[in-house]
Amino acid sequence: MHDNKLLELFTLDIGTAEQLLELIDTEFQALNERDLPRLQTILSDKLPLLNQLDQHGKERSQLLASLNLSTDRAGLQVLAAQSHNGTLLLERGDQLSALLERCQAANLRNGRLIHASQTSAKSMLGILRGNETPSLYDSRGSTARIGQQRPLSQA
Repeated sequence: MHDNKLLELFTLDIGTAEQLLELIDTEFQALNERDLPRLQTILSDKLPLLNQLDQHGKERSQLLASLNLSTDRAGLQVLAAQSHNGTLLLERGDQLSALLERCQAANLRNGRLIHASQTSAKSMLGILRGNETPSLYDSRGSTARIGQQRPLSQA
């Protein structure tokens, strides 16, 4: 009985993780295009998927714990050895794990892009406000600072 419930949760979460991966890839495109309305829509679409994955993950852990099994792959292997759906259970568990790893990697990629965009915007604002002096090259190829910089608004 517990193995059927786990199998059902794995199957649901595989579909959810696939949807999440598509949204994260779409988010990457929107980040590159700086399409803020689309990013807001994607965020509102991602939140229920993340909540569902979290809820189902807790349910899977509770099911394994209720059988006095560890809540990792080793516990799943013990249950699979006792189940007529054991092979399928392990396959779905591995498939979900692989999808979640891909989601995490894609999310990290998006985070790096966001960080680079924030750094670039902060630097540009600093130059426009006159708080940051841009580096220029001197005749030797070294960076040289210009002494008297004024904000662009006062130039």
